[in-house]
Amino acid sequence: MKRYLIFGAIGPFVGGFLMLFATTMASGYWNETSWSEIGKFLGAFVKTLQYSYLFGIVPALMVGAIDDILYHVKRISPAVRMLILGAIGFAAASLLYGSRGPDTGVMQFVLYGVGGLVPAMLSSWLTHKYADTPQAAHST
Repeated sequence: MKRYLIFGAIGPFVGGFLMLFATTMASGYWNETSWSEIGKFLGAFVKTLQYSYLFGIVPALMVGAIDDILYHVKRISPAVRMLILGAIGFAAASLLYGSRGPDTGVMQFVLYGVGGLVPAMLSSWLTHKYADTPQAAHST
């Protein structure tokens, strides 16, 4: 249960921030920045945080379910599990969001992919650190 709480709390927050950053980066907002524009960006993030959770909770829990399935495969180490989830998050986010708009290209594909990669890997690492129970050694 801790695994799903971690994925549900961390995933939409970090993913929403990175998706907003990718959108503003692709639109050219960061070409000439000042502190007031950074404040506007953070204000927009706070105002849209509820929508990040509204639309991001189900995908985050789906990735958490994949993490739970991979946790029960004993041959997969936590590092490999994080890499698998990162690849799934990158592919899902970049294919869903990366090919949208007039500026389709490698930069947009990578920016949106990172918006899925980072929350998946961060949540998986946190679940390994705080939610995974140590397995008892079997005597033979």
